[in-house]
Amino acid sequence: MGDYEDFVRGQLPRLLRYATMLTGEREQAADLVQDVLVKLYGRWRRISDLDYRERYVLRMVTNGYLSWRRSTAARLVAVGEVPDEVRGDDFASEHAAREDMWQRLAGLPRRQRTVLVLRYYEQFDDAEIAELLGCARATVRAHAHRALTTLRNGLAVERMAEVRES
Repeated sequence: MGDYEDFVRGQLPRLLRYATMLTGEREQAADLVQDVLVKLYGRWRRISDLDYRERYVLRMVTNGYLSWRRSTAARLVAVGEVPDEVRGDDFASEHAAREDMWQRLAGLPRRQRTVLVLRYYEQFDDAEIAELLGCARATVRAHAHRALTTLRNGLAVERMAEVRES
């Protein structure tokens, strides 16, 4: 099983980053990856010779995330206080923007969020995402469109509210 250990050592950082992008929380991501690696260990003999084993494990993480049964509270992204006024040139504004995006991503349905993470974080094209999720490319495009529309609409509503308050 030395090959398994070498594979895990080489892939673990990527898997943890990917799972963190999906779950929005490092601890939950670590739990998800751990669950996947336990399953992988049992299947290692069958997949160790596959040319696409990295993709196979990425799909296991994706499927694990999409089917994970946790309480709603466990899926919420913890976000600190965001200051009322931030300057565009300071660290706080960059941090606040990043935390705001985590909140917005956390509010998306799981499949839509997964598509966005695969597209913009993993740099997968629609065909690769469709293969990974086991769906049609048109479905991937529809999920991406709906997710981006939701994110844009949320920003537009907030901007309108800010203008009204001014």
